[in-house]
Amino acid sequence: MPVVKVKGMSCQHCVKSVTEALKALKAKDISVDLLSGDVTYAEETPITPDAVKEAITKIGFEVEA
Repeated sequence: MPVVKVKGMSCQHCVKSVTEALKALKAKDISVDLLSGDVTYAEETPITPDAVKEAITKIGFEVEA
C-alpha cells in the first residue's frame, strides 16, 4: 500500500477531511493514522502520487516528500 505522510492533522475532523479528499479521487481501502500522520490507500487505486498530494494540500494539509 502506498504511504503518504501528512502534517497538520490534529483531530478526527482532519482524518475525515483527508479520507473524503481521497475518496473523491476514487481511492480504495483508505486508512488515516492521526498520531503518525500516515495515510495509506489500496495499491491498485488508479491515481498518481501527485494527484494524492494535490488533493491533500488543497484541503489545507502539508504532505512530506
